[in-house]
Amino acid sequence: MKPIIIIAAVPQEIEMLAKALEHSGRVRVGGYEYVEGTIGSLRVVVCAGGVGKVNAAAATAVMIDRYQPQLVINTGCAGAYIGSGLSIGNLVVASEEVLADDGVVVEEGWKDLRYMNIPSVDQGGMSCYNLLPLSRHASEKAMQLADYYGVFLMRGRSATVSTCSGTRQYGAELSQRWNSLIENMEGAAVAQVCLRCGIDCLEIRGISNMVEERDLKKWDMPRAVEAAQRFVLKYLEEMDRPDAAPIMKVTPEI
Repeated sequence: MKPIIIIAAVPQEIEMLAKALEHSGRVRVGGYEYVEGTIGSLRVVVCAGGVGKVNAAAATAVMIDRYQPQLVINTGCAGAYIGSGLSIGNLVVASEEVLADDGVVVEEGWKDLRYMNIPSVDQGGMSCYNLLPLSRHASEKAMQLADYYGVFLMRGRSATVSTCSGTRQYGAELSQRWNSLIENMEGAAVAQVCLRCGIDCLEIRGISNMVEERDLKKWDMPRAVEAAQRFVLKYLEEMDRPDAAPIMKVTPEI
């Protein structure tokens, strides 16, 4: 059976997952260190690829090339936009990822990749610009699982940025521009590589902070990453059930 790849930015975001693996061992390939192991009958590979889009894309590409996985799960923490209905410790599953600040600034203001006529993905008759779809089947399965266990999980659009929002005003601009719930620094890069390679991608994030005036004293990363990892473990356990439905390829709606 093809493995499941789990990728996050920093070790704190995968620590619990790595400890949960049985028959595990560390491997270093292409400049990245992975933990390989099993959860039940599932082969699972866990990696902290580094912060930001470049690190995330490179690590995802290396792992996909090596393992040819059935599914890539991107996890970690995120900031929630004011008005999203989310609070610190809540969970989000991404329906779409957004390259939120990829574009150009002209006299009229900021414009996106479609304005520039530069697709981020253009292959096989599929053209994506700033919006990148994730596996609908995998996210629906996550929602069903959350409902079964009584876990609060919100599904919606996630904005990936290179410049983080450090004020409520800037966060509101991005949230309104893209109708997004949360902000992160890696998700769109992971989704983009998966889309190019034809691999399903699921993104589960815990809310560590609200997007407002930057004050790390108000953040709770441990709570956010623990909640995300616990849910990912439940998702894997569900996948390992003999009667669990397989992850099916879904044609993206662009």
